This record gives sequence, C-alpha cells and structure tokens, in this order.
Amino acid sequence: MVSDVLSQDSEIEVAATAPNGKIAMEKLIQISPDVVTLDIEMPEMNGLETLANLRKSFPSLPVIMFSTLCERGAESTLDALSKGASDYVTKPANMGSVKESMQKIKDDLVPKIKHLCKWYRDLKNPTLLAQTGRSLSAKHPNSLRQPKPFNRKDCRIDIIAIGVSTGGPNALMEVLSQLPKEFPVPILVVQHMPPVFTKHLANRLNQNCAIDVVEAELGDSLREGTVYIAPGDWHMQIRRIGLGVQLELNQAPQENSCRPAVDVLFRSVADVYGPNALAVVLTGMGQDGLRGSEAIRDAGGAVFAQDEASSVVWGMPRAVIHAGIAHETLALHEVADKLCNACACGRTKRRPERIQI
Repeated sequence: MVSDVLSQDSEIEVAATAPNGKIAMEKLIQISPDVVTLDIEMPEMNGLETLANLRKSFPSLPVIMFSTLCERGAESTLDALSKGASDYVTKPANMGSVKESMQKIKDDLVPKIKHLCKWYRDLKNPTLLAQTGRSLSAKHPNSLRQPKPFNRKDCRIDIIAIGVSTGGPNALMEVLSQLPKEFPVPILVVQHMPPVFTKHLANRLNQNCAIDVVEAELGDSLREGTVYIAPGDWHMQIRRIGLGVQLELNQAPQENSCRPAVDVLFRSVADVYGPNALAVVLTGMGQDGLRGSEAIRDAGGAVFAQDEASSVVWGMPRAVIHAGIAHETLALHEVADKLCNACACGRTKRRPERIQI
C-alpha cells in the first residue's frame, strides 16, 4: 500500500523495497536513497535494530518510522526518535476502506518525505538558498524584519508557551532537561502528536527532567514549575478564573491541519497574559504558530524562534522569523539559558543520562 501511494506521486521514485531490516541494509548500500521509510515491526531485524545499524553507515539519512497507534507503538516510536529517526507516521487504523487508508498515508507521509529531502526542499523553495537578508528581502520586502531584541528588564514573564512539531521530542528533552525544578512559571507545550503518544512523551520527559511534566487535563490549574503537554487530538487553551488560570481542552475544528494547534494555544495565552507572555517556536513543518506568535507580539509579549541549523525541519520557526515576529533567533542549545534568563532563574546543569528518551 505504501509503495502504491508513493508511486502515484510524479516527484517520488520508489527505488527499492525490503521485507526486513537485514535485506534493507544490503539494499541501502547499493541504492543510496534520499529518504527511508522504516516499519518498526519486522522479522529477522526489526525497525529499531535496523535504525541503529543504519545510523552507523548513514548518520544523516532521513528516516521516517511507521508505527501503530497504540501504547506499544508510542513507546517504540519515541525509542526510534531518540535513536536518530527523523520523523514518524502512524499506520491507518479503523478506516472505512482501502481507499481511505491510502489517502491517509498520502496525506501523512508524502509531505514529510518532501520536507526531509533537503535538495528537493531547496529546489522548490529557491529563496531558502539565499545566504543573506538582502537577497531574501529583495523578493519578500516584509521578510526578516527584526523586532527589538528581548530584554528581561523591559517586562516580567509569567508564562511560557512552546510550539513544536517534527523533531519535537528530542528538542523538548534538550530544553526541558536543563530547567530547574524550581522554575518560576508554568510552561505550556503543543507538540503535534496523536492520542496516546502525548501521554508517553509527557511521562518520558517527566522521568528525565527536574521540572514536573504532565499531559494536560481539563480544568488543571496552572502551577509554577510544571510543564503541560497538550493531549493528542485536543486543542489546549487557558482562561482566567478568579485569581488563577485554568486549562481548557476542546475538539474544535483543526487549524493548520492540526489538533492540537499551536495558534490556538498562543492566542489564548496572548489574551490572558498579554505583555507577560513568552512564546517559543521550535522545529517543525508548516506554519502553525505564526498567527499565534503575531498575537503574542501584538499583545506586548516576546517571541523566540529556533534557527535553521539546529532544526530538523525549519518550517514553523522560519515562518515566524521571516514574518519579522521573532525577538530572538536561537540555536536549540541556547534556548534553556534564554528561558532561565527571561524568568530570572538558574539553569540545571546538564546530566548526560537525562538526555536519553
């Protein structure tokens, strides 16, 4: 089914297929493809074993994992991402027909293949090849406008909202594992993930971070030093109740083809916290977070965005940067320090064992 779907796209060639990881490794050496799709469950050599072997010989080859939408699939997918997989898609489940299943594969898989193939991405987006702001601005007069750099003395940060997609689990581990347990403000996170996966992500992060990490629940009151991960298939918003702030979850229509959507969260954060909000847009496909970041900036808050070099896919942060909304453009390893500085607190010293997920 996967081969049939991909073969229908004139811009994709299925160079080879393999029934297990052992045969796949032999073919990879002969073919040297641009992207690999890899099933987790295979005979002889499973997906995780294949990925470990593949990374030894092909450290930068994009790999998209196929996983099942279940508890074990979620755990295996997070294992694969921690071992170097670039992204994942879930197999169609409970679909009404083969046609619907094929359409889901097409919708989920094809965009990820094209975004992870760098030469193709650059070919289709020639402005990304420009090396200077001058050449970019010639084609996009409004691009690369930079707001005044963030200065902690200019405002008080009471909330941090993070939006992330492709490459997100490892990026979140990198950032959150360096924050102290006594972090002085709550952190809200939208990671594009399906149900079940977000719960396992929150559990893994909580086990490896000093700061508390939970999957958000309806009616939760925001607490300092706690990270709230939006549950898969639910938009997350906040509202003020008396002197406190509570979480709201809903299944309103998707935005930017996503639920949860970063824009939904960011808009509510702008409404409740205004100039005391800080938005962070990390690695990910598409433009989710652009309009929400604009709302936070217009309310007087601050916006940080990840740089291209440290992003798995520079889509979401690029949209924010090129729109002139980002107050700071940061490498991933700089984000934790900047968050601690913004909130006037010390950073937890990195312990290597905490980075594994």
